[in-house]
Amino acid sequence: MAKVVVMDHPLIQHKIGYIRRNKTGTKDFRQTISEIAMLICYEATRSLPLADVEITTPICNTTVKELKGKKMAIVPILRAGLGMVDGVLNLIPAAKIGHIGLYRDPETLEPVEYYCKLPADCADREVFVVDPMLATGGSSVAAIQMLKDKGCKKIHFMCIIAAPEGIAKMQELHPDVDLYVGALDERLNDHGYIVPGLGDAGDRIFGTK
Repeated sequence: MAKVVVMDHPLIQHKIGYIRRNKTGTKDFRQTISEIAMLICYEATRSLPLADVEITTPICNTTVKELKGKKMAIVPILRAGLGMVDGVLNLIPAAKIGHIGLYRDPETLEPVEYYCKLPADCADREVFVVDPMLATGGSSVAAIQMLKDKGCKKIHFMCIIAAPEGIAKMQELHPDVDLYVGALDERLNDHGYIVPGLGDAGDRIFGTK
């Protein structure tokens, strides 16, 4: 079973508390989402493999560490996942970016695919799937299955807020995928929204509500 890491860093907790507030405007919400994504990425990349390399400093020759392979990809689940991309790129600027478009049917709450574009060598990369909210888990489970169907094996999932129901579904259907969660909330309501949550992340990031 892969690990579930719920962040306990004070900065992450503070920033998540800020974006939960209904009075936080679009500009500040968008910026803070990106900052939280960068902080979560720091934890999510902790186990990346390293290799020894010989270099020359201004003083002498020495051995240093560098990321082994350096092949990484960021795959946001559209559209809310786009709000996390820049924060992750701040730490891994050479990563390639794919996009998976899924929306949740308002009646069935099941995911519906409408777009998928990935780097040609995505199967050879460490893939970080990003989506601010892990609610029912339907969209995230479907996105990760799409990646696996294309040969991706090293997959990590990052979200800012999760419900227990979403984590349980991810662990049931993708027990090999590590989950990195900013905050674990209480439950889902009858409409499939996370409680207490922060509302619709996509609408708040893009100012469409």
